[in-house]
Amino acid sequence: MENQSNFIKTIMENDLETGKHKEIITRFPPEPNGFLHIGHARAIITNFELAKVFNGKTNLRYDDTNPSKEDSVYVEAIERDVRWLGYDPAAIYFASDYFTEMFERAKVLIKKGLAYVDDQTAEEISKTRGDVVTPGIESPYRNRSVEENLKLFEEMQEGKYPEGSKVLRAKIDMASSNMNMRDPVLYRINFATHHNTKDKWKIYPMYDYAHPIEDAIEGITHSLCSLEFEDHRPLYDWVVKETEMPLVPRQIEFGRLGIENTVMSKRYLKQLVDSKLVTGWDDPRMPTLSGLRKKGYTKEAIRAFILATGLAKVNSEVELDMLESFVRDDLNMRAKRAFAVIDPIKVTITNYPKDKIEYFDVPFHNENESLGSRKIAFSKHIYIDREDFLEERPDKKYKRLSLGREVRLFHTYFIQANDVVKDSEGNITEILATYDVATLSGSGFSERKPDGTIHFVEATTAIPATFNFYGQLLKNDSSLSLEERFNTESLTVKQGFIEGSLKDVLHEEKFQFIRNGYFNCYYDNDNKYVFNEIVALKKSYK
Repeated sequence: MENQSNFIKTIMENDLETGKHKEIITRFPPEPNGFLHIGHARAIITNFELAKVFNGKTNLRYDDTNPSKEDSVYVEAIERDVRWLGYDPAAIYFASDYFTEMFERAKVLIKKGLAYVDDQTAEEISKTRGDVVTPGIESPYRNRSVEENLKLFEEMQEGKYPEGSKVLRAKIDMASSNMNMRDPVLYRINFATHHNTKDKWKIYPMYDYAHPIEDAIEGITHSLCSLEFEDHRPLYDWVVKETEMPLVPRQIEFGRLGIENTVMSKRYLKQLVDSKLVTGWDDPRMPTLSGLRKKGYTKEAIRAFILATGLAKVNSEVELDMLESFVRDDLNMRAKRAFAVIDPIKVTITNYPKDKIEYFDVPFHNENESLGSRKIAFSKHIYIDREDFLEERPDKKYKRLSLGREVRLFHTYFIQANDVVKDSEGNITEILATYDVATLSGSGFSERKPDGTIHFVEATTAIPATFNFYGQLLKNDSSLSLEERFNTESLTVKQGFIEGSLKDVLHEEKFQFIRNGYFNCYYDNDNKYVFNEIVALKKSYK
């Protein structure tokens, strides 16, 4: 972002040049009511990267004002994701750290005649707010005395009134053209146990009241938020001014980033988790950062993608292909190349010695020597992918194995398929082939050309492995309910083999399995040979 221009960066530059601020301080303020998703990545990266450009700092602050929906599990997951993306917060705060000051600031509003306790129900308040063309109706409790309001407000906190029986409202303007300014609710009664403050509080501040006070307390200079909060900005400024906060932050909105056919709602994602349609918030089909990490996306690819989309004042949507292209570009030079046979069929090389195994030293990456090399095995019995063989060659474009034709096995020999073994149902269970010792890779053999090059694994040293493939999470039919839209075929599990040299594979190690795609080794139990498809390769022949 240092070399990029955007409207927020320009504002920050001007504020420093004019002396309005001596330091840029931003914050990332998630609600701990779910895991972060790819949409949140824009907010995280924008806040941290902009502050970094000006040698400023960014706080991680949890807006934990709704204990009914919050959990410490989410608190831990959010911090883990932020740090995984590569950012270390200058400080970690909670809105609940400031509940006492918020309570006292609310009493300042009451004493100024700018807040009152309302006994109307939520439904009654909603009905009297009016609409864009009709002014709202003032509450019959709007003109309570300061003394009565103070007494009632303190009694609300003491737990003397049931939930839903009273709220504290700001006294602003019931005829305002901005619906957010029509005496918004500042506090409501809630007896839920808070993950941080336990049962100390019986009342909790609303987001629109709490957030500006949190920013002001922390000395946030630029409070960056998504576009839907633009209409809330007058209330944000009103709260800061009327609660007499000494430091005044500035709210600036930017457009949300959407990805085509991707759910960007924590409420919907939680529904998928609660209904057990997915294995959890970190299911690799989920657009959560933890899910993408488990799938194998790298933080570098996500950061590059977010920065490349720029920062605009309007909401935007990009195709999933764009994100996947950044993942491919990032993995291209860092992922080891190796062999995996995902849909195996046995090949017996009939003219190869029975008890012989050869080993060939092969680099993990031809263009990245730092990744080292490994030894691949070759013997009489090997496995190839079933899609790499057809009994009859369909056309000249087909560059794989077929009866009577010859292919090169990567880094080893030419083999020719001569016959097949079938089961009682006519399915091929084994290919019988011969090899030509003169065709060893690197020997300079040039007398004839093979019909392509395919990968393989040697049968006796091959390691059984599980391969997970992920499709689109939801069907493209918004008329259906979320559960009806769930794609039951979004996960495909296959059992195959990896080459024996990968026996010491590391958790979260990335590979490009030749001609199959990029995969991430991710295991939750003792079976470490589990590979999640990160992104497919572009295939030239079908």
